[in-house]
This record gives sequence, structure tokens and C-alpha cells, in this order.
Amino acid sequence: MAKIIGGITTSHIPAVGNAIAQGLFEDPYWKPFFDGYPPVHEWLAKQKPDVVINIYNDHGLGFFLDKMPTFAIGAALEYRNEDEGWGIPQLPPFPGAPELSWHVIEGMVADHFDITSCQELAVDHGFTVPMQLFWPGLRNNPDMPKAIPISANTVQHPIPTLSRALAFGRALRKAVESYPEDIKVVVLGTGGLSHQLDGQRAGFINREFDEYCMDKIVTDPDALTKISRMELVEKAGAQGTEFLMWMMMRGALGDKVNLLHSNYHIPISNTGAGTMLLECVD
Repeated sequence: MAKIIGGITTSHIPAVGNAIAQGLFEDPYWKPFFDGYPPVHEWLAKQKPDVVINIYNDHGLGFFLDKMPTFAIGAALEYRNEDEGWGIPQLPPFPGAPELSWHVIEGMVADHFDITSCQELAVDHGFTVPMQLFWPGLRNNPDMPKAIPISANTVQHPIPTLSRALAFGRALRKAVESYPEDIKVVVLGTGGLSHQLDGQRAGFINREFDEYCMDKIVTDPDALTKISRMELVEKAGAQGTEFLMWMMMRGALGDKVNLLHSNYHIPISNTGAGTMLLECVD
């Protein structure tokens, strides 16, 4: 039986991809951010997951405002990284896990989630930056797992509620754990935390709200479902809606988790950047 062993959160802003490409790990601006990742690298090297489920939001590469699925799951043999205009070097394709993907899609539909299944999917920085952060060197890293991308709509309103996002994760856990092969799976919740990139509140960051979310997502994620979609925009910024992907990840981990590592740093490209490593409790 497949087993979800833990979840990890991270920002996925494109400036991080540029910093990685330029090797700015010791740069004074970037060091407090990158210093949050070695404990995660150590845990991944020890656990060696077979598959990573990467929950991210597409930024106009695979989908756009005219066609924006609420939840889309990749079911491809590989996922191509294409130029999206940020100047980030393109990366080689990421190997997929189509057998598990289709099993998860079937399970999610059986659990009353309407899924867009993608037999081809180009992936942008929302997907690629977390992969680079957690598996440096990517295909040159012997521990790099196969990947399943799950894209959530955080852009085109109406977006999912935090309650629906948490329920999605719980259904995802059930689907994964019904897969008969003995494999280990780790789930990424990417994006955020608070940030707003445009309008009168451009540059908005809400540290107090970010830290509240980082606390409650460990101990009481259901309490966060009381936050409405409009309240999320108000307190986290227009792009802070990406927090719903953290909630999807958290739902997939079960009722209880151990917080093994946490790092919060601001500002990184006008974003509240949170990194958390949560291990599932059997």
C-alpha cells in the first residue's frame, strides 16, 4: 500500500529560480531564505520518497483566465518546463508517475471531486522552483522522485474555499493510500504566504497572519476553514490566496503531524516566505 510520509511547504516565487541559477545562496539578501532548506534536504535524503505530489498554481503557462480548472492533476509520463518570460533557465522534463496519477484521479472523482486530467502539461515556476529547492541538481540528484503535479485555481475567482481545499487533501490521502504498490509519497504545498503584487496594496505582507496560519496548520487546520475567501484576500493579499494549496497539502497528511522544521523570512521579492516540514503520525 502506498504511504504518505509527510508534507513540505515553500514559496515558489520566480525570483528564487533566478537566485538558484545565479548561485546566490550566501548572498546577504538570500541567505536567511536558503538557510531554511538544509534540514528538509537531510530528511528527504533519509526518507527517499518514491513520488512527490507537487501542489502548485499555474501562472498562465498550462492554463489561462479563459480556461482555469479548479483542480487539475497531471497524468503524463513527463512534465515539460517552458519559457514563461521570467528569464529563468529552462529545465529538463520532470519524470511522471502516470499509474499513480490515474489511480488518484479515479479516487478523487469517486470522492465527488471534479478533476481536469492532463495527459500533457507544461509546468512553470510554481512547480519547478520547489523541485529545485528540495532536490538540488534535480536529475543529477540520486534521490529525486517521480512527480505528480496538482494545479489549483488561486487566480480566477471564485477560487476554492479553505474548507474545500482541506477536504481535497483528505480525499487525496484516501486515494493515494488505496494504491496497492508499496511506495513512499511526500506532498508539497507551495506558494505564499502573504503577498500582493499589484494595486494600491502592492508590497503588502502580514507577518502576524502568516505566523497564525503556520501555527494552526499544524495543530488545528480545521480552525483555518473559518477564514472566508474574501477575508483571505484581505489578510494575506491578492496573491496570498495561494495558502489554499498549503491546506490541500495538510489535508493529505492525516489528523496529526509532527512539526520537524519551520522557517519564516521576509521579505523575499515582496513575499512572506514560509518553509515547514511536517511528518505524518501513524
